[in-house]
Amino acid sequence: MACGDPEDIECAGVLRDVWQFLDDELDPANRAAVEAHLDGCSPCLEEANLDQKLKALLHRKCGGDVAPEDLRAKVAARLRSVTVTSVSAHGYEQVSVRSVEF
Repeated sequence: MACGDPEDIECAGVLRDVWQFLDDELDPANRAAVEAHLDGCSPCLEEANLDQKLKALLHRKCGGDVAPEDLRAKVAARLRSVTVTSVSAHGYEQVSVRSVEF
């Protein structure tokens, strides 16, 4: 198998981890291993660059959406209240808590 072949175990591992590499979510040892492989394997490097370009495009096209302020306020209010449901011998009982400390 040639380097860059998806059947190559090392290349397959790098291509599996390339999104985490691009997101800087790998531990230092794995990041160094992926980086070293990409430095020496142009097919994998090309694949990684395509992924990076796709992520940049998605960020440009989809990353600027902001929820309307009234929706944000409703979500925040719901996050501050909790409904606890417990089962009693007679059926279901619901207790609502309107204020929660975080």
